[in-house]
Amino acid sequence: MRFHIGLLTAFFCLSSFLAHAEDDLLEPEKAFVYSASQATPTSAEVNFQIAKGYYLYKNKLKFSADSGVKLGTPALPAGKIKQDEYFGRIETYRDDLRFRIPVVFPDGTPKPFNLKAEFQGCADVGVCYPPQESVAAIKPAAPQQTSSAPLQQQSSSALARLKAMAGSLMGGDEPEFLAPEEAFKMELKALPDGTLEARYKIAKGHYLYRDKLTFKLTKPAGATVASVELPPSEIKNDPNFGKMRIYHQSFTAVVKLAGLPAGTSKLKLAASYQGCSEKGICYPPQDQDFSLSVKLAAAIPAAPAVATVEIASEPVAEAAPLPPATEANGGEQVAVSAPPAPVAGAPEKDTSDAGRITALLEGGNYWVVVASFFGFGLLLSFTPCVFPMIPILSGIIVGQGAGITKRKGFMLSLAYVLGMAFTYSLAGVAAGLSGTLISNALQNPWALGTGAAIFVALAMSMFGFYELQLPSFLQSRFTEASNRVKGGRFASVFLMGVISALIVGPCVAAPLAGALLYISQTGDVVLGAISLFFLAMGMGVPLLLVGLSAGALLPRAGGWMESVKKFFGVSLLAVAIWLISPVLSAIVQMLMWAALLMISGVYLKATEHLAVNASGWTRFWKGTGLISLVVGIAILLGALGGGRDLLQPLAIFKGGVAGAAEVAPHLAFQRVKNNTELDAAIKGAGGRAVMLDFYADWCVSCKEMENFTFADAKVQARLKDVLLLQADVTANSADDKALLARFKLFGPPGIIFWDKTGQEVAYRVIGYEPAEKFLRSVDQALP
Repeated sequence: MRFHIGLLTAFFCLSSFLAHAEDDLLEPEKAFVYSASQATPTSAEVNFQIAKGYYLYKNKLKFSADSGVKLGTPALPAGKIKQDEYFGRIETYRDDLRFRIPVVFPDGTPKPFNLKAEFQGCADVGVCYPPQESVAAIKPAAPQQTSSAPLQQQSSSALARLKAMAGSLMGGDEPEFLAPEEAFKMELKALPDGTLEARYKIAKGHYLYRDKLTFKLTKPAGATVASVELPPSEIKNDPNFGKMRIYHQSFTAVVKLAGLPAGTSKLKLAASYQGCSEKGICYPPQDQDFSLSVKLAAAIPAAPAVATVEIASEPVAEAAPLPPATEANGGEQVAVSAPPAPVAGAPEKDTSDAGRITALLEGGNYWVVVASFFGFGLLLSFTPCVFPMIPILSGIIVGQGAGITKRKGFMLSLAYVLGMAFTYSLAGVAAGLSGTLISNALQNPWALGTGAAIFVALAMSMFGFYELQLPSFLQSRFTEASNRVKGGRFASVFLMGVISALIVGPCVAAPLAGALLYISQTGDVVLGAISLFFLAMGMGVPLLLVGLSAGALLPRAGGWMESVKKFFGVSLLAVAIWLISPVLSAIVQMLMWAALLMISGVYLKATEHLAVNASGWTRFWKGTGLISLVVGIAILLGALGGGRDLLQPLAIFKGGVAGAAEVAPHLAFQRVKNNTELDAAIKGAGGRAVMLDFYADWCVSCKEMENFTFADAKVQARLKDVLLLQADVTANSADDKALLARFKLFGPPGIIFWDKTGQEVAYRVIGYEPAEKFLRSVDQALP
C-alpha cells in the first residue's frame, strides 16, 4: 500500500514538473532568433541568437535562396560535441552563432534576395523542437565610405551598437571594449633601401585578419606598391568569417615599392586593416594615412604592380567548384572560387632551426622556454663564441693573487657571467626592436682597438711591468667605500662581463636569431629578454666551472703563482690579437701571431740548454716552448712566402700557384652590395636556384663556414648548379643594414635560398653548420 502511495506521489510530482517546464519553454522563434545581411558583394552574414539553455544542431542547418542566387558552403565554425539521446554523438551550437555564406549573383551584381534557413534545436530540459524555417530579406550593402571622418563616425556608432547588443544579451553590465585605435596600433617607417616597414601592435585579447590588410600608395606619381611580405599567420575558426588567417600577436610587414627616383621622395600611403576582440565584437575596417620621406642613393626601377595591394589569403583548404544546386548545407565541401595564392616572395613558414625556436617562443610553456634556452646556451658554450672569454675571466681570477679560494673564484665567475647575461638581455631586446645587433656597430677599428688595448694593458700588468691601480688618495676612498658596501670588487668584475659581451659579441646562432626574431615580430620584450638571459647563463656554465676550479687548483703562493700569471698574460695578448684581427690584413695578423708564439717560446726557455737533472715540469715547459717557437717560425715563413692561411701557413710551398690554389678551395661567390644588386642577380639567375650568404670579417662562425663547410668537396659538388651570392656586411653600412633588415637577420652568418622560379624558400641557415648538416639543409631547402 505504501509503495503504491509513493508511486502515485512521484507521478504527480513529475507531472507537475513537466507541466511547469512546458510553461517555461520559449517559442522556437524566440529560442532561435535568425537574421542575415549582405556582408560583402560575394558573401552574406548569418546570425543566430540562441537563448540560454538551448542549442542548435550543426548538421540540421540548411540554406537556400531565391532570385537565381547561388550559395556556396557556409563557413561554419566547429561546434561542441554532445551525446544526444535522439541523434547520438553530434555537434551543437549555443549562445551567439555567426558565419558567412558565399553568394553568387546571376549577373554578378548584388541585388535584394531572400535567404531561407532550415534549422532544428532543443532545450536542455529535454524538449526538442520540430524542424523550423525562417526567411531573412537581404539588401545589398551600401558602398563603403572612404573618407576618414565618416569612417570614424561609422566605427564609433558601430562600436556603440555592438556594446549595447552585448549588454542586452548578457543581461548585466556590458564588458569593457577597447576603442579600435587602442586595440590596434600601426606604425610605418622607411628603410634605407626604399622599402617600408609596417609594425602592427595588437592589444591582448584581440586579433587582426591577414586578408584585410591593404596598402595604397598615392604619392609620388608613378610609384607603386610592388609586394608585401608577412610573417606566418595562424588559422582560426572565426565565428564571423569561418576559417581565417589571423595575427594574435604584434608583427611587422615589409612593403616593397617600385618606381621611386634617386634622391629624396615624399611618400603618401593609405593603409587599411580590420580585426576583432575575443570578447565577441568585430571592428569595422580601419584606415590610416601616412606621410613620410625616403632618401635613395639609386633609383628603384618600376615593376609590374598595382597602386593598391591587398594581402592574399593563405590557402587553408582545397577549393571545389560550385555545384549546380542553389542549396548548400553544413556537410558539403563547396567553395565559390579557389583562394588566392600567398604573397609572392613571402615564405609560408620557416622550418629551419631559427624558425622552430621562434615558434617555440610563440606557443611554448613559459618554463619549457626557459629550460630550452638554458640548454641552447649549454650547447653554444662548446663553440668558439665563448672561448675568448675563458682567458679573460681566468686572468681576472689569477689577478686576485694567492688569496683566491674556491668560493671566491666561483663568486667572481658568477659576477662576470651575470654581467654577460645582463648585457645579452638588454642588447638582445634593443636588437630585436631596432633590427640590428649593438655588437655589429662596435665592429670598427676604434671600438675593437680600444678593447684590444684594454686587454694588452691587463696582460702587461700580469707580466709585472706595473700594477693597475688608482692614485693613492682615490684608492683609499674607494677602499673605504668598498668595505662599507659588500661586493665592491664583484661590481668591477660584473662590469668586465658587460664589456666582454659587448666587444667580443655573441655569435648569431639559431637560438639567438630565433629569440631576436620573436622580439622583433611580437614586441614581447619580457619573454624575449628572459630567454636571452638564460641563454647567456647556459653559455656561462663553463666559465663558472673555470672560476670554481681556479679557486681549488691555483697555488696559494710562491713562484708558481708568478708563472701562472704570466701564462694568463700571454692568453690575454692572444685575445687582443683575435679581437683586432677583423680590421687587420691577413699578413699583419699572421705576423702578430708569429711574434706572440716565438716570444712565448723564448720565455719558456726553448733555446736554453736543459740540465741533466731537470724536473718533469721543466722538461714539459721546455717542450711547450719548442712547439710554440716552431709554430711561430712556420707562420712567419708562410706569411713572408705569400701564404695567407693561418691554419696551413706552409701550404704555399707545395708547388707555386698550384699549391696556393690547393690551400683554400672555396666556393666562387658573386658579391652583392645592396638590395638592388641582389634583386637583379636573382632575376638574372637563368632558371637556377639561388643561395645568398651573409659574411663579415669579424664573424667567427663565418670563418668556420668558409674554412670548413664551404671548402668541403661534397658541398661544392652539391652547389655547382646554384647561383652563389654573398653579401659582405663587414662595414655595417646603410646598405648592409638594409640587406639584413630585409630578411629579418640581426647579423651574420645567415644563408637565404630561392628556388628555380625565383621564390624565396621558407628555410634558412642561421649560424655555423658543419658540412654534413649543411648538406641536409641544402637538400631540404632545394630538393
